[in-house]
Amino acid sequence: MAELGRINTLKVLYSTPHGVYLDAGPQGEILLPTRYVPKGTALDQLLEVFVYRDSEDRLVATTERPLACVGQFASLEVVSVHRQMGAFLNWGLPKDLLLPFREQQDRVQTGQRVLVYLKVDDRSDRIIATMKYNKHLSRQPGRWKKGQEVSLIIANRTPLGYNALVNGTHMGLLQENRVTRPVKPGLELKGYILGTQPGGKIDLSLDPDGYQRVAPLTDRILQELAAQGGKLDFDDDSSPERIRETFAASKAAFKQALGALFRQRKIRFTRPGIAAQDVREPLPSDWRPGQA
Repeated sequence: MAELGRINTLKVLYSTPHGVYLDAGPQGEILLPTRYVPKGTALDQLLEVFVYRDSEDRLVATTERPLACVGQFASLEVVSVHRQMGAFLNWGLPKDLLLPFREQQDRVQTGQRVLVYLKVDDRSDRIIATMKYNKHLSRQPGRWKKGQEVSLIIANRTPLGYNALVNGTHMGLLQENRVTRPVKPGLELKGYILGTQPGGKIDLSLDPDGYQRVAPLTDRILQELAAQGGKLDFDDDSSPERIRETFAASKAAFKQALGALFRQRKIRFTRPGIAAQDVREPLPSDWRPGQA
C-alpha cells in the first residue's frame, strides 16, 4: 500500500513508453514517469519514491525528494498567491504546494517564508500545507536539558517575543530580551534551551549560557577595537539596541564580555567607551619591586 505524501518503497511491475508502473497494493498501479526512472531499473526492483497527486488527481510517483513530507513541519517560501485558492509554496517539486486561505493564520505574500505543517486535506484528498499547526505539535513532555542546542524555526511574533518550533516537535518561546540578532517568521537557526516552565512551556535563547556565549563575543569586541584604532564608543551603559545592532548580542552578554576582557587587562573603561589595553602595561594598582 502506498502512502500519499510520504516516501514509499514500491516494486516495479512493467515498463511503458511513459515510464514504469509500480505496485501500490490496494491502490492499484502508480506511474513513475520516464524522467524520474533511475538508469538500469529492472522489473521487480524496489524503488524509493514519493507519492502525490498530479493535476488530474491521479496518484503519481517521483524519485525527487520534497523539502518536507506529510506529517512534518517546514519553513517554505511563498512563490505565488491565487485570489480564490490561496498561496502556493515551493516545496522542492515542480508542482507547488497549496496553502489554502482557510489554513492561513494571517494572509501571506509572495517571497515570504512561512512555517507550515503538511497534511492530507480531508476535503480533496490532496496534500496541502497549514499554518494552523498547534494541534499537530507533540503532546508528549519534551525531555530537554538546560543549555541543550536545538534547531528552531521562527513561527510568529507575540507580545512577549517570538514563538519558535523546537526540533520539529514542540513550540517554545524566545523572549524579546533574548533576541540577539534580527529574526522573522520562517527563519531557521540554532538555539538553546533555557528551561521548561510548569505546564511544559519551553524557554529559548539564541545564545549559549555562560562562557560559551561570552568567549566568541570577546573576540568580536577585540576585532572591532582593532578596526577602530583601539577605541570604541561602547561600554556597559550603551543601549541594548546599539549593542544588538553592532555585536548581535544581548546587553547582558555584552556586559559579561566586557567584564571578562577587563579582568584579562585587554581593555580599560574610558567613560564613555572603552579602549584597548596592553596586558604588559602595569595598572596603578599593581605592586612593582621597589614600590613603597
